[in-house]
Amino acid sequence: MKFDITKITRYLLYSLAIAMQISCSSPSDGGDPTPTPTPTPNPPATKSEVDYWLTKGDQSVLLTKQNAILAFGTLPNAYASIEVNDAQTFQTIDGFGYTLTGGSADVINQLTATKKKELLQELFGSSATSIGVSYIRISIGASDLNAAPFTYNDLPAGDTDLTLSKFSLAPDKNGVIAILKEILAINPNIKVLATPWSAPLWMKDKASFVGGSLQTQYYGVYANYFVKYIQLMKAEGITIDAITPQNEPLHGGNNPSMVMTAEEQANFIKNSLGPAFKTAGITTKIIAYDHNCDNIQYATTIFNDAAAAPFVDGSAYHLYGGNINALSSIYNAFPTKNVYFTEQYTGADGDFGGDLKWHVKNVIIGSMRNWSKNALEWNLANNSTFGPHTNGGCSTCKGALTVNSSESFNRNVAYYIIAHASKFVPAGSVRIGSNVVGNLNNVAFKTPAGKKVLIVENDGNSNEIFNIKNNGKWVTTSLDAGAVATFIW
Repeated sequence: MKFDITKITRYLLYSLAIAMQISCSSPSDGGDPTPTPTPTPNPPATKSEVDYWLTKGDQSVLLTKQNAILAFGTLPNAYASIEVNDAQTFQTIDGFGYTLTGGSADVINQLTATKKKELLQELFGSSATSIGVSYIRISIGASDLNAAPFTYNDLPAGDTDLTLSKFSLAPDKNGVIAILKEILAINPNIKVLATPWSAPLWMKDKASFVGGSLQTQYYGVYANYFVKYIQLMKAEGITIDAITPQNEPLHGGNNPSMVMTAEEQANFIKNSLGPAFKTAGITTKIIAYDHNCDNIQYATTIFNDAAAAPFVDGSAYHLYGGNINALSSIYNAFPTKNVYFTEQYTGADGDFGGDLKWHVKNVIIGSMRNWSKNALEWNLANNSTFGPHTNGGCSTCKGALTVNSSESFNRNVAYYIIAHASKFVPAGSVRIGSNVVGNLNNVAFKTPAGKKVLIVENDGNSNEIFNIKNNGKWVTTSLDAGAVATFIW
């Protein structure tokens, strides 16, 4: 007998299918069941939708782009989410940067021409290897991080110069001014804030660079001193975007320094500086105060002066005292006045990891979440002994850079503090909404090009896994304790 194996196999399979159908439709099961859908996981991403740059507190990673693939998805997880809300907008950003002190200019000028060019491109350029610094503060005359104190109108004891005929930028021509010209060739749009540490001694009630106050009889002359400074800097090709009338006006112990109370500053602005700017057609912003966060009454006094307030753009702050939330207090009280963060130093005895955490948390994230239009670290550069500085000036201020020789410099913690913002958040960016989750301090921006940027600092003691959520989708990532990351998409 001959068997057709193929036919037999087909018959058996058919019979089995019929039997299964009967079984599945038997009255005992209550009819056709509703099948349970099987979740379809997101397919593995092959291309990252989010770039991110990382710096760790132990310096094992320093502003380095990471290779991890981060792609937005919708598969739920149990991790906390930082939700970025680009429909919620706050202040427009003027920029991030440093103070270019006279001492900074001196040490940078010690580099070879090639090395200096490389450094300035790295700091102020827009290439992939640059950090895009967009805001610079300079001193009007000397700061304490100059080799010696001076103003632009120094005279022999007993002399005066009411017409400012002897005013001269010469002390800064080969230093700050020369460097600024090189910077402007790289970034013509960089914003420059200028601040005096002291008026010329002949205008003060004390013949000393340390302390003393501006005599009222010289208010008009000193106002013209600012006008002349701005005009002569313009003639050098340098536009001064803003000035403050006095650096740290309540600190008279520095060399140089000058005390100017809130009432004195209000009188100077409304009676002399503001009208002088108006007469000369000067559009440079006047920013009040420029001192610590532990005093918002100073700016309040000026803003409440009906004659002074119209001349004033806003107020500026440091954080050697007080809390960064003070910026919101003054902004909420006077929402038409801008807020600026203009100085914070890192010290010679500081710890890289500790300074990274504190400064990113307060100076970058804190100032931005409290309405500041800028964030500046103190000194751009000094030498290995923390000089130059005046006799009595800061001897422990560590620059963002240490210049070791004509061919060598080190990048210090302040370099990375600023770079995590300046490289990714250009001037004209707008702060947007984001929530703080546990130890993950953060701030978010939308750039003029439409990119979203999120800066995150892990203030805790362990690695944190979290989501970054935007427009109903999220990516999952993690950040080591004490680390800082900037995410861009």
